[in-house]
Amino acid sequence: MKITATEIYKSVEMIRQKAPVVHNITNYVAMNNTANALLALGASPVMAHAQEEVEEMVNISSALVINIGTLSKPWIYSMLKALSQARKNNIPIVLDPVGAGATTYRTQTSRELISRHPPTIIRGNASEIMALSDDKSKTKGVDSAHASDTAISTAQKLSETCKCVVCVSGQTDYIVQSKQIMKVKNGHPLMTKVTGLGCTASALCGAFAAVEKSSFVATVKAMAVMGIAGEMAAAQALGPGSLQTHFLDCLYGLSETDISQRLKIED
Repeated sequence: MKITATEIYKSVEMIRQKAPVVHNITNYVAMNNTANALLALGASPVMAHAQEEVEEMVNISSALVINIGTLSKPWIYSMLKALSQARKNNIPIVLDPVGAGATTYRTQTSRELISRHPPTIIRGNASEIMALSDDKSKTKGVDSAHASDTAISTAQKLSETCKCVVCVSGQTDYIVQSKQIMKVKNGHPLMTKVTGLGCTASALCGAFAAVEKSSFVATVKAMAVMGIAGEMAAAQALGPGSLQTHFLDCLYGLSETDISQRLKIED
């Protein structure tokens, strides 16, 4: 499979034209960054986790993004309700198992969400992905203790079991659907110094999945755009603080030329 810069930019244009509503049940740390990134890209973000409204919010959404970064029992109940409604409505679901492997609570919650309502896309770092099926896998809090390529076989098994796309993010991002694998090599080390950018990547996967028929292609495109915007921002930034501002600006002004000049994906 070959995904070109032109095809990626067409999806960016579709997001800008349609402004799909992306419903996020996400963590307190990432809410502002995630919402601003979706807006900068052209999507319409909504952050709603109250049990009384999540089903209604799903009904007007084009994608659902579940992020377990700041867990609590009421939030888990809301996640389950939202997931069930999204499955009924046949809208794409992105799950970000933040910190799976760090505590039993996080790991078990991630597994329960996946088993009860399999998502369309799972995006996490290598340790998080491995923890979804391996009780011995541990994370460094919410940071990965493993390189992304070490989780490829786990991602393949998870993809086959859940009939979903699995994205293992890291220095190289691996997008996996059963035996099909694509690598995205865009990004910059400074991005790891900004909290919530991994969560932002999951949200962008939701935006692309809202306008792209193939969840695999949507994930590749989202991770490429995420990495390219990060590279462009890092070229202007003095550090992690200014990177955040430049990242939003680069997403907002992203052109087909920007993508074609920087795109680094391999089948």
